[in-house]
Amino acid sequence: MEILIIGCGFAGAVVARQLAEKNHHVRIIEKRNHIGGNCYDCYDEYGVLVHQYGPHIFHTNSKEVYDFLSKYTDWYNYKHEVVGNVYGKIIPIPFNLNTLMKVYGKEKGNALKKELIDTYGENSRVPILELRKSQSKGIKEVAEYVYQNIFLKYTMKQWDQKPEEVDQSVTARVPVLLSYDNRYFQDEYQGMPLKGYTKLFERLLDHPLIQVELEKDAKDLLSFDFKDNKILVEGKEFGGQIIFTGAIDELFDCSLGRLPYRSLRFDFEHYNQPYYQSNGVVNYTVSEDYTRITEFKYLTGQDIDTTTIIKEYPQKYENSKKQVPYYAILNDENRNLHQKYVEMVKPFGNFYLLGRLAQYKYYNIDGIVLEALKLSKQLGGE
Repeated sequence: MEILIIGCGFAGAVVARQLAEKNHHVRIIEKRNHIGGNCYDCYDEYGVLVHQYGPHIFHTNSKEVYDFLSKYTDWYNYKHEVVGNVYGKIIPIPFNLNTLMKVYGKEKGNALKKELIDTYGENSRVPILELRKSQSKGIKEVAEYVYQNIFLKYTMKQWDQKPEEVDQSVTARVPVLLSYDNRYFQDEYQGMPLKGYTKLFERLLDHPLIQVELEKDAKDLLSFDFKDNKILVEGKEFGGQIIFTGAIDELFDCSLGRLPYRSLRFDFEHYNQPYYQSNGVVNYTVSEDYTRITEFKYLTGQDIDTTTIIKEYPQKYENSKKQVPYYAILNDENRNLHQKYVEMVKPFGNFYLLGRLAQYKYYNIDGIVLEALKLSKQLGGE
């Protein structure tokens, strides 16, 4: 069976490998000039391995995902620890019991710790909006500190929305963690591809039945015959399977309306010193226009005398030629609009939507790898 995949990020590349392993011919069309999607990394002019589209840190509780990716990479044992810069005070993020002691001191911190654990349980992750519902004076004080200094301004910078407008799937990622674990993720498997994501992708795509074509836009290849429910590829009816991982609204020239996203601007800076900051990522939760600074050497373990950082500025997504759509703005109105595009392509039985853009939802790396593995099994790649 012939397979056409649009997009060469994790979604497309994983399906491609699985189906090629089952003797299907796979053609990947990628609009950019590189493989790897937003996980693409490369060496900058100073020899520092950087993530071109912002930091991507692998973590998962899925042994299936970890074992699958481990076939194509060894791992650098990196445990992601984030700190926040709150008016110059550096505190662990997410807010945890170490943060509690830093903010309130040992005596008051221990009293608040007892009340929090008695109420929510040790090692629990409590979303900040849930914490704010408490009637306890002490818990409300902690909730208000986290809300004002970690959540509120950071969230408004990131999403350009009021906190109550932000989807619960987003706010749930801003918890208070009732443990002394400073790791940003508590997943069983964590790390970074030892030689980088691009090398992982090169190995993933290294199969004689996989053909990758860069700098090709699906809109120039695909056309849809809505009368006879046929898809034409380069003017000819295509009888194989098509997996589309791009922005579904833009494939159809936003004919039903544009799906809103948040984009990002990245400013790279290089310094002739071993390190710039104390951690791989420092969040700027209350001040500055940027939301965070990432220093890549922490993430990759690279041994080099100089360092490169990246400052992250959230933006409204307005120009598909100049910007990248990173985060779907999830609300009922936008989900309903996306569903209209889904209904639009439903009559085409050989057309599948997969990935953050195509499905208009948030996926971590492990989540999209798992979805890709499921789809490949469905299409005959077990």
